[in-house]
Amino acid sequence: MIIGVIIGYFAPNVQKSFATVQFGSVSVPIAIGLLVMMYPVLCKIQYEKLHLILSKKSIWAQIGISIFINWIIGPIVMTALAWACLPDLPGFRTGVVMVGLARCIAMVLIWNTLSGGDENYCAILVAVNSILQIALYSPYAFLFINIVPSWFGAPPNQAILVDIWPVAQSVLIYLGIPLVAGFITRMTLRWCKGNEWYKEKFLPHFGPLALVGLLYTIIVMFANQGHHIIENIGSVFRVAVPLFCYFVIMFFVPFFVLKMLLRTPYELVVTQSFTAGSNNFELAIAVAVGTFGINSEQALAATIGPLIEVPVLVVLVYITLYLKKKLVWKNDTEHAQKEDLEKNGQNP
Repeated sequence: MIIGVIIGYFAPNVQKSFATVQFGSVSVPIAIGLLVMMYPVLCKIQYEKLHLILSKKSIWAQIGISIFINWIIGPIVMTALAWACLPDLPGFRTGVVMVGLARCIAMVLIWNTLSGGDENYCAILVAVNSILQIALYSPYAFLFINIVPSWFGAPPNQAILVDIWPVAQSVLIYLGIPLVAGFITRMTLRWCKGNEWYKEKFLPHFGPLALVGLLYTIIVMFANQGHHIIENIGSVFRVAVPLFCYFVIMFFVPFFVLKMLLRTPYELVVTQSFTAGSNNFELAIAVAVGTFGINSEQALAATIGPLIEVPVLVVLVYITLYLKKKLVWKNDTEHAQKEDLEKNGQNP
C-alpha cells in the first residue's frame, strides 16, 4: 500500500496510463490483478461435490442468513453510518452508500481462503450475491440514494438509474471468467492426471499465485489513487471513519452471533463474516464514475472504499486465525468427543 501511494504521488501520470485501456469499467492493470487473484482460488472449489453440499438443509439456512445480512442489514448499516459521520458532505456520503450497496463477489474469496474458511460454501455465497446484485443493485441505488435522503430533509441527489447490463457485465467479468477457467482447469487436470496429483502437486504450486495477484492488485490500486489520496487527505480521513466502522461491525456482529448463539463451525462463521464485511468496489467505482464523473466526490469516496477495506480485512484475517486457536468451536468439540469415545473403546 505504501509503495503504491508513493508511485501514485511521484508519478501522477500513472492514473492516465491505467485509464487508457478499460476492461469492463475498470482499468486493465487492476482487472488483470483481480482475475489472477481469483483464478487459483476457484481452481480449489470442489465443483463435483456442490450438489451434495446444496442438498443439506443446514447450508440453505446459512444461505438465508447470508442474504439477510448482506441485503437487509448491510445497506442499512452503511447508510446510517454515512449519514451519522458525513452529514455535511453529501457527495462523499453518496459515494460511501454506493460502496455499501455493492456486495462482494471477488476479493472475499481471498480473505476466506487466507483465514481457513469453507471455500465451497464461499463460492456458493458469491454466486448467490452475484445473482442478487444483478437484480437488486439498481433499485437499491434508487432507494438509498434518491429516496432515503428526502426522509432527512436533504435535497434530492442526481438521479441514479443503473442499467442492469453494467452490473451483469461486472459479474460476468470478475466472477464468470475466473470461474469458468477454474472449473475447466479442475475438471481437465483431474481427468488427465488424477485427483491425488491435482491435490498434491498442482494446487500447492499454483495456489500461491492468488497471493501474488492480491499484492499486485493492492500496489496498482493504491498507485492509481495515490495522488488523490495525498491531495485530499482530509476528506480521506473523513470518509475512512464510516467505512472503518462498517467493515468492523459487519464482520464481528455475524461472527459472534453465529459463534455464540448458533454455535456454527469456524469455517462457516469465517465465510459468513468476510462475505458480510466485504464489498464489490469495482462495481461501486464504475457506477459512481459513470453517474457523477471521474473527478466527483462520489467517485473519490467509492475509490477510498477498497483503500480502507484492504488493510482492515487483512488485519481481520489475522484476528480470525488468532480466535480460531483461542476459542472453542463446535467442530473442535465434536472431534474431541469422538476421540474420547474411541479411547474408551466405544463406537462414536
